[in-house]
Amino acid sequence: MKKNVIALILGGGQGTRLYPLTKMRAKPAVPIAGKYRLIDIPLSNCINSGLNKIYVITQFNSDSLHRHLQSYRFDPFGHGFVQMLAAQQTSDGSTWYQGTADAVRQNFKFIQQRNVDYVLILSGDQLYRMDFQKMIETHEKNHADVTISTIPVRKEDASSLGIMRISEEGRVLGFLEKPKTDEELKHVYTGEDFIREQGYEPNGREYLANMGVYLFNMETLVEALDKTNYTDFGKEVFPATIRTKNVCVHLFDSYWEDIGTIRAFYEANLALAQNPSIFEISPPDTPTYSRLRYLPASRFDGATIRHSLIADGCEIGEDAVIENSIIGIRSRIGKKCVIRNSIIMGQDFITSKKEDDADLAAGRPVVGIGENAIIDSAIVDKNCHIGHDVVIKNPFKVQNTEEMDFGMIRDGVTCIVKGAILPNNWSLVDALNQKQEPQQDAQDN
Repeated sequence: MKKNVIALILGGGQGTRLYPLTKMRAKPAVPIAGKYRLIDIPLSNCINSGLNKIYVITQFNSDSLHRHLQSYRFDPFGHGFVQMLAAQQTSDGSTWYQGTADAVRQNFKFIQQRNVDYVLILSGDQLYRMDFQKMIETHEKNHADVTISTIPVRKEDASSLGIMRISEEGRVLGFLEKPKTDEELKHVYTGEDFIREQGYEPNGREYLANMGVYLFNMETLVEALDKTNYTDFGKEVFPATIRTKNVCVHLFDSYWEDIGTIRAFYEANLALAQNPSIFEISPPDTPTYSRLRYLPASRFDGATIRHSLIADGCEIGEDAVIENSIIGIRSRIGKKCVIRNSIIMGQDFITSKKEDDADLAAGRPVVGIGENAIIDSAIVDKNCHIGHDVVIKNPFKVQNTEEMDFGMIRDGVTCIVKGAILPNNWSLVDALNQKQEPQQDAQDN
């Protein structure tokens, strides 16, 4: 174990770009790939890299995240831990985190430990697999004060990312967020030679994008934050640090995806179900760890399943059709359901007959998906009551709506909110039409 490194995973924001999936949970607690949560990705990268002192910083809807993190336990003789640092009132202050840098500053008393040389700062909403020991080796080889992990990208992708300008030696000279014009792109142009010198084939990639993975010397981090009121790393800390410190890059050339938006989250999940997958979620040598669950094997009664991932504890009814989808833990799917291009997050619990009878007596469907339901291009959050003959389909390609009882459409993806109740014969088209009719009446008046 590398005992002189502390890892900080930043997950404190409201996660507005992932709303409504973050309506009732912290962003790092959003389920992914059927049986994991977003936080499991950076945690597993740390564990597989031999880093076992890990803090997770958050402040919004942290209850489910806290329960999930309790399952991470290390050998007591190794002094490892995974601990959540939620915003709290103390004698030193009572304000919420004002940004990523402020969140780190407010937790200095935990970070500044004996014999800690480096602080590794990670994002909680990215999908990738990285050996952080290689990044530490790059940091030490360059005698760097800060090392930033970068991924080579093409010109057409650079306009949606933070791009770095570097020297011939790999020292960071500046940042430019989402460069659009040819002049801006020229200012941050790296070229293929530097990438090739690092041992990677450029393949037309001539720009270096910031991955949001940072390694600080402890004293550099304290100096950057202790005597300033900086609240954001990208906008304030790095511009100041680049001028006075040795800030270098570490190249990473493998799958990396920022899944901070609904569309990116949706597409990244469905890509995991393809064979071969662009990203193997849990290879044998570097597995993705998660909360232990003692669930039975999933049951299929004559269902047709293609290009999909089915998690543990599911019951899928006779003649159901599931294509290009993710079916989460404990999902209950009725007979003759058709689910395509969708993410079904599953259930937090398996209901008893008594609970099912209580739901039916109250006039609502049981938890799960009823018979003959059709779900296409949707994300169905956990614990939803979806009745028989429900149709969740967006034939008119509506891109965005305001929030409604069922949830909302965002980036063209229909999002059914956690715990939603959709009665028998409910239709997304009908729900959208009913919402539009009063607005039309108001305009006519």
